[in-house]
Amino acid sequence: VADNLGLDVVNAVFHTNQNPPVLRIDIRSRSGDTGLQDCEAMSQSLDLMLDETELIPDAYVLEISSPGVSKILSSDRDFISFKGFPVTVETTEPHKGETHWQGNLLRRDASAVFLSLKGRTVKIPNEMIKTVQLDD
Repeated sequence: VADNLGLDVVNAVFHTNQNPPVLRIDIRSRSGDTGLQDCEAMSQSLDLMLDETELIPDAYVLEISSPGVSKILSSDRDFISFKGFPVTVETTEPHKGETHWQGNLLRRDASAVFLSLKGRTVKIPNEMIKTVQLDD
């Protein structure tokens, strides 16, 4: 659905612990700034598709939004755009004894994310990374 609208899905979370459950999706436009019209188009198209396919059989709330600057980095474009910015990396398991890393983003390649911490370069393997988020 997003691809047909020229959008990328940045993050998707289904909060089943809420009543009714909430499907929250963050989108970003490939052509520039993401606006309310993009969110509305995604909401209408996805809502129609979910209703037709009955992927979610019970009542739910669909929330479409655009991530702010203090959100998760996921695409190659994100990592290129925010090179040098302060980020927090959370890992799924300890890496060198830590699960949270804060530093300036150097780059991401096929194997790892590289941060600068007090002048040192730290390499965190991609398979261990849970999230990379811009710091406020």
